[in-house]
Amino acid sequence: MDTAVQSKTKHPKGLWVLFGTEMWERFNFYGMRALLTLFMVNSLLIREADAAIIYGGFLALCYLTPLLGGFIADKYIGNRNAILIGGSLMAIGQFLLFISASTFSGSLDSAKMFMWLALFIIIFGNGFFKPNISSMVGSLYPKQEKSKLDSAFTIFYMGINIGAFLGQFICPYVGDVKDATTGVRDIFAFKWGFLAASIAMVIGTVTFFILKNKYVVTPEGRPIGGLPKNNTSEDFEEGETQTAKFSGTSLGITGGIFVVLFFAFRYLLVGEFGFKAVEMGQLIKGIIYPFIYAAGISLAFLIMSSAENKIEKQRIWVIYIVSFFIIFFWAAFEQAGSSLTFIADNQTDRNIFGWNMPPSMVQIFNGIFVVLLAVPFSLCWDKLRAKGKEPVSPMKQAMGLALIALSYFIIAHNVKDLGNSGLLAIKWLMLLYFIQTCGELCLSPIGLSLVGKLAPKRFASLLYGVFFISNAAGYALAGSLGALIPATGDKFSKAQEIGVNLQDVLDKKVTLNPEQVAAFEKAQLPLENPTFVGFEIHNLFEFFMVFVVLCGIAAVILALISPILKKMMHGVN
Repeated sequence: MDTAVQSKTKHPKGLWVLFGTEMWERFNFYGMRALLTLFMVNSLLIREADAAIIYGGFLALCYLTPLLGGFIADKYIGNRNAILIGGSLMAIGQFLLFISASTFSGSLDSAKMFMWLALFIIIFGNGFFKPNISSMVGSLYPKQEKSKLDSAFTIFYMGINIGAFLGQFICPYVGDVKDATTGVRDIFAFKWGFLAASIAMVIGTVTFFILKNKYVVTPEGRPIGGLPKNNTSEDFEEGETQTAKFSGTSLGITGGIFVVLFFAFRYLLVGEFGFKAVEMGQLIKGIIYPFIYAAGISLAFLIMSSAENKIEKQRIWVIYIVSFFIIFFWAAFEQAGSSLTFIADNQTDRNIFGWNMPPSMVQIFNGIFVVLLAVPFSLCWDKLRAKGKEPVSPMKQAMGLALIALSYFIIAHNVKDLGNSGLLAIKWLMLLYFIQTCGELCLSPIGLSLVGKLAPKRFASLLYGVFFISNAAGYALAGSLGALIPATGDKFSKAQEIGVNLQDVLDKKVTLNPEQVAAFEKAQLPLENPTFVGFEIHNLFEFFMVFVVLCGIAAVILALISPILKKMMHGVN
């Protein structure tokens, strides 16, 4: 065969169809995520702390529903239909956000209702979409060409990041607009960002619908991801049909553990077992967060109860231990959409060569650095592997945690002397995202491949579920920690307009009269400093040091136990 033709047929055309579909989906998701908390705070007048908790709960649920979506696709509707349903739901959800952002000035309550409905629909759309598109990539290749999968997934990963980059650029560009002279935000512009996200999802879904039958096929030409009842033995790897068997007793005990843990976490997080509190932030913190934490631990127990031998048990334990440490990484990393966006908005000089960057766009640096660094990182691991010096997977993850602690230590140092009116130079946020991206590349792709290597075939998808729940738990914790953000400069000037020194209020030096309390409520100003495990957080320096301490301790412990984990992995690296 002519070499030019051969190189053209290196990757099947179906890969580019899946690449494009995923790219538009990431555009829609990341574009919306960049604007979401700012929209809640500025247009829907939700408090920053509540917006952070809602954001954490939303992201966490986006990582829980893939368990359900993957199960329904595998058992009933197939990957293709799941992707079409998921894409359509996400486009509808974004359009409802557009409606919410178009109607809030007329009726705040109905706009909030549209927002809740939109987030609910997006969560389920994501659940159908997320697990099914990745699993189709592997089926494009014949068994003898599985070695191409690494490069196929690298190309696919680039699609994810190009989409994220475009979404984080275009949606803030049209949706996060401030007047050039007065610096006042146009709170009616958010809708254009949500509309752009909705259009992107429509393009992705329609493209997939039109091209799927022609290109998304096996090398023999059979459709990939069709209805499960049409699968043949060729669709399975050898020996793969074994299914995990769980006894009635272990299922019963798992249910019991889930209920007990749900109420235990509920009490820890909101201080009550019953359901008296109806405030939104409290509802999410007291229902969704406990559900995620309890689901992770009880599912872990269920899988362990069915392990067959010591090696299997120890390998599963490694997945659990690594998943636990990953929670702290994502809790710190996902401040991007909440507390770091608020700081970019209120206390950062975002001037780049004379252009004032919209605050919601500052997250874009993460996507840019991933695209620039993904290939150098994989080459670096290859070189170390060739020399026999590649660190074991848990050690790489400890490095990721150490890097994220370092990024927050640098930023904490730089906000130390800002006071209430000083501005942080944007270069420090750029450096933070650079170091965090290096940490992400040490940790995120490594974690997924570790589960793949260690999980017994019969519950590989369930163990991926546990891994995704650890991500979800990390996002939930990110919401709780993001809500600890202390008053930034804009709050002090708002209090000044009411005729009160906010510092005196926070230091308990003055007591406000009822009218001032009402004015504080209306302006969403805090009456006290946030507290974390008994410590009061007075300023941004102390806020960032929470992440330094949490991730720093986690990194040290994981590095110290890496040799033990290596033994428990029994030859898997």
